[in-house]
Amino acid sequence: MATDRDTVLEAAVGVLSRRPGAHLDEIARAAGISRATLHRLFPGREALIREVGLLGLHRFAAALDAAAVDDGDAEAALRRLVDASVPDAALCAFLAGENQLYENDDINELWEVQIARLHALFLRGQQQGVFRIELSAAWLSEAFFDLVAGIGWAIQDGRLAPRDAAFSLAELFLGGALRHPGAPRADRATDPTPSTPDRKPETDTP
Repeated sequence: MATDRDTVLEAAVGVLSRRPGAHLDEIARAAGISRATLHRLFPGREALIREVGLLGLHRFAAALDAAAVDDGDAEAALRRLVDASVPDAALCAFLAGENQLYENDDINELWEVQIARLHALFLRGQQQGVFRIELSAAWLSEAFFDLVAGIGWAIQDGRLAPRDAAFSLAELFLGGALRHPGAPRADRATDPTPSTPDRKPETDTP
């Protein structure tokens, strides 16, 4: 049964990241199971959405851990995070598009922990003189996560080859985030925004 549950969650990611309003029948078909089996595994749509959301946040936390974002040079850490997060970009797309998730306290708590770690990475990079100081670390965090989600949508729709995903994400993001030679430099970056911003703003799936 554990394997069936994992299969359903993966199938749900593929469906819900593109169509958040998809019916449970569609998810069951994608997973190759009946609606009754789906209901036995997850007693309703809300339960399924919550489980997929938790999976996405745990996978993103694992990517932050694998990339060792709390250590060393911030640019190198960000490049490691790109490589670690791209394989689960579809889950990030789901998290970005399913705002119903953030009515759940457990989801909100996990989100705030992960986005705070990303925020700390960018703030450290600003202090190291790596990232632009005129862009807040909170905004860089939101923009990076949403770009990972965009990678997920682009791969699913065939607009981007999976083998090009990490390169495309790193080049696009760092092209805008890195401090350019001759730009103003501060001894210490400041950021007026809180370290754990509010829940994800409402977005529409492309």
